[in-house]
Amino acid sequence: MTQLPQLDAPLFLTDGGAETTLIFDDGIDLPDFAAFPLLDDPDGHVTLTRYFERYAGIAERDGAGIVLETATWRANPDWAARLGYDGERLAAANRKAVDLLLDVRQRFAIPVVISGCVGPRGDAYRPESIMTREEARDYHSPQIRTFADTPADLVTAMTLTNIPEATGIVDAAREANVPVVISFTVETDGRLPSGDALGDAIEAVDRDTNGYPAYYMVNCAHPTHIAPALDPDAEWTKRLRGIRANASKQSHAELDEAEVLDRGDPEELADDYRTLRARFPWLTVLGGCCGTDHQHIDAISRAFSG
Repeated sequence: MTQLPQLDAPLFLTDGGAETTLIFDDGIDLPDFAAFPLLDDPDGHVTLTRYFERYAGIAERDGAGIVLETATWRANPDWAARLGYDGERLAAANRKAVDLLLDVRQRFAIPVVISGCVGPRGDAYRPESIMTREEARDYHSPQIRTFADTPADLVTAMTLTNIPEATGIVDAAREANVPVVISFTVETDGRLPSGDALGDAIEAVDRDTNGYPAYYMVNCAHPTHIAPALDPDAEWTKRLRGIRANASKQSHAELDEAEVLDRGDPEELADDYRTLRARFPWLTVLGGCCGTDHQHIDAISRAFSG
């Protein structure tokens, strides 16, 4: 793939909240919220395939494209070590995740973009320490190099909480010669958990990497938390091309303590997306994060199709 089709299309969907779907709908225990061990289990492989095919089917029905993220948000060294994975076994899991999506892609007659998903080193809700740019580059490089050696179309770093980790990830992607998308998360005030304004974060990463990211996203926050951070007159806002919102309006701290999944209202979420895109029509990559499932993506897709 020589260019990313989601940059030139009116709508590309994504999947929803994979981990919450697997836990709350499929009843699967995911220690540390890690889905990648399912790739080593035949039943888990079937479950993941079914999960991704459901979303691709929605996109195909409505004539949209779709970006599918590998089930590897937790597949980096620190989290993997807690689950008994060494470097070799971890790299194999990342490759298996791409292979699964290659298999899904060949069954659908729409553009299916495969993204190698990179997650934060620490807890995305409660970042306790922040790496330097160089530490982040070195830490995330093995996973990104693994993806670069597969047919994945790009890598996407999701739920990032701070500028140095994002910048280091971009450095690693540049060294591996693979396109990269940076997706920050924000608190209810529209600022990163580090306290930085979203616009400042995007401008800083672009400045320090000569604009290498293909584009930026926000995930793991409700649209009502994201909207206050956006300025339609600011140049940086044009670099923001995608949203993967939470179903719930709760804060990260509240979600972390919740014992019951807050699924919100799919139709209301779709309306919130309509409102956002009316102000920012270049938001073309739309999907879900925590608490969302195929019903939310179905509502979002219908809101922008036909």
